[in-house]
Amino acid sequence: MQLLDGKALSAKIEKTIVDEVKDLKSKTGLVPGLAVILVGQDPASAAYVNMKKKACDRVGFYSVTHEMPSDISQAAIENTIKMMNGNPNIDGILIQLPLPSQIDTTKILELVEPSKDVDGFHPYNVGRLTTGLDGFVPCTPLGVMKLLAEYDIDVKGKNCVVVGASNIVGKPMASLLLNANATVEICHIFTDNLKKHTLNADILFVGVGVVNLIKEDMVKDGVIIVDIGINRTNDGKLVGDVDFDRVSKKCSYITPVPGGVGPMTIAMLLSNTLKAAKANSEERR
Repeated sequence: MQLLDGKALSAKIEKTIVDEVKDLKSKTGLVPGLAVILVGQDPASAAYVNMKKKACDRVGFYSVTHEMPSDISQAAIENTIKMMNGNPNIDGILIQLPLPSQIDTTKILELVEPSKDVDGFHPYNVGRLTTGLDGFVPCTPLGVMKLLAEYDIDVKGKNCVVVGASNIVGKPMASLLLNANATVEICHIFTDNLKKHTLNADILFVGVGVVNLIKEDMVKDGVIIVDIGINRTNDGKLVGDVDFDRVSKKCSYITPVPGGVGPMTIAMLLSNTLKAAKANSEERR
């Protein structure tokens, strides 16, 4: 069994981005800029945003966080997004999810300028991903593909089972795998007999937020597992959706939690923001 070390790969990617930021600045005078909207006081969301800000600082990005109260109005958030859409110093806009119940999340995500949609959630970018065209891809599944490539794991022709069908992870993960010529099966909350499907997986991707959902009798020997879930147990420990201690013994490769997919998500956010900055610098010339 070998660990898929996202922490090590993300550090390597960050070093490359540092060099590219310096090059961009020397040639154009521009620095990539990322703006984040954080609504409310959710500790997990605040922690994620803080991690993203620290990552921006490490690679030399300009970053700003718009912190808003949980009772903020739809109009107020929309006005902030419109302001950021028109700000030439902002290359990427990130809406930290989830948003409060009074906010229409779909409208908010659709309002972000597609060229600044570094989270890849705008329908324009979703459509380009689905049809195999270049655009912004959601950071977590994009990070997973980079991690597999780092370990020379080719998904072409492999039976890939994705557990979880969210717009943020499951669906874009399936699209990326299809684009890479994998055979893809998606399982979700209404899937009957999950074990029957996971046993068929050459590569299993799990991201639903359920501790120990995947047990050792649900996978075959030699399986590759990408655990995208992240959960905090009652004793404060961070764990994924896979019973790591038992299941890992049957794996050829598996991601740890933490230290697997999580760092790659932030690395891809940085990569997407740099991509946006380069495109915007071309337009300004």
